[in-house]
Amino acid sequence: MTAMKDEIIALEQNQTWELVPKPKDVKPISCRWVYKIKHRPDGSIERYKARLVARGFSQQYGLDYDETFSPVAKLTTVRVLLALAANKSWNLWQMDVKNAFLHGELDREIYMIQPMGFQNRGHPEYVCKLQKALYGLKQAPMAWYGKIAEFITQSGYSVTSADSSLFAKANGERIAIVLVYVDDLIITGDDVEEIFRTKENLSVRFQMKELGQLKHFLGLEVDQTKGGIFLCQQKYAKDLLKKFGMLECKPISTPMEPNAKISSMYRQLVGSLIYLTLTRPDISYAVGVMSRYMQNPKKSHLEAVRRVLRYVKSTIDYGLLYKKGGNCKLVGYCDADYAGDHDTRRSTTGYMFTLGSGTISWCSKRQPTLSLSTTEAEYRAAAMAAQESTWLIQLMNDLHQPVDYAVLLYCDNQSAIRLAKNPVFHARTKHVEVHYHFVREKVLQEEIEMRQVKTDEQTADLFTKSLSVGKFEHFRRQLGMIQRIGANIEGEC
Repeated sequence: MTAMKDEIIALEQNQTWELVPKPKDVKPISCRWVYKIKHRPDGSIERYKARLVARGFSQQYGLDYDETFSPVAKLTTVRVLLALAANKSWNLWQMDVKNAFLHGELDREIYMIQPMGFQNRGHPEYVCKLQKALYGLKQAPMAWYGKIAEFITQSGYSVTSADSSLFAKANGERIAIVLVYVDDLIITGDDVEEIFRTKENLSVRFQMKELGQLKHFLGLEVDQTKGGIFLCQQKYAKDLLKKFGMLECKPISTPMEPNAKISSMYRQLVGSLIYLTLTRPDISYAVGVMSRYMQNPKKSHLEAVRRVLRYVKSTIDYGLLYKKGGNCKLVGYCDADYAGDHDTRRSTTGYMFTLGSGTISWCSKRQPTLSLSTTEAEYRAAAMAAQESTWLIQLMNDLHQPVDYAVLLYCDNQSAIRLAKNPVFHARTKHVEVHYHFVREKVLQEEIEMRQVKTDEQTADLFTKSLSVGKFEHFRRQLGMIQRIGANIEGEC
């Protein structure tokens, strides 16, 4: 009740609505209370939260809303930012906007019934004419993004072309960066004066909650140590094991049995594991294979997913480490497992990119069409990696970290490398779709330099097939993944 009263007070202070007689021929949308208990990382209760939410599913397109799209920061952008901050010893600050959506302004007339338990005694039949966006309205996220983006750009920041939720402001050689993910903000850079000015201005314009140095973001845990920044999802992994009754399971050393043949999977469990891959590239291939069979799960697939959970149990405190200092250059690996899918005989693409010491971007994906040779499968994988490389280069340039070198892309197939360097189209490649020749264009423009690497050192192999314990653990170390123990983190650095 206390939380509900606080929410109503905030709504009234923000002049979210005005009470008016119900107009004729208008059916007001309903609303409801949504409750949540916010916990601290140790599991203790931090606070009780109540939010009044409009039931926007009854809105009609063209009548009380139009566009609804609102950009949110890409998780790869978050990892790039953490890697840069670690490499350059930038501080990472976090701020939270209180009742963010209430700041968005509406351009349509929307009427809502009075909230349950807080009806006006003098006019119980009146309705709320909304002045500001309310949680649950279809246009609320877009209205809020428009408001926060307008304020940040008026403060001198520029929207980056690589990510609409990333804002940068350069002052000579110094830079201040703001990343927006709905109502969560990450602020970093080496222009300390500008950062504190921005934080102060945000607090004046909006109701902000200062959360200090970045520790938790979207369920990700961030440890800022002397040696660098450690990123993991230990609490989420523990909750996941508990939810599915696997907290006391027997640990195992790899997420998938080598040469495993699978044909289906369980939706809720796989969906939970997909979120865990945000900081766990080591399970990306296994989870990708499981997700192919969500429509028709069988016993064998459930057993395979349980194996992934047993592996998560044995590595629950593992995460990505971005070290301080060192060589802050983009480096990529790409690989393909030719005809690796036993059901469709399609190949699997795997690629990864590192910035400094840690992995910032990775992919494990079945190719959309059949490849006629190993070379063709590897060439397609290289093309996908080239697309990601182009976006990462743009992102780095937007952050005023110019990529004035050819990004190294390691591949273990000589024929694919020669094909990428050969400007002549010939009979062997005439059936390959045009967009896969994107990598050839980037090589010729010297934006990418493809180099051969031994198969034993091809880290992207981890994203294309299940491996033996020795190989798997070696490649996992190459990803920059270590155990979350303070002494170990310091020692690794």
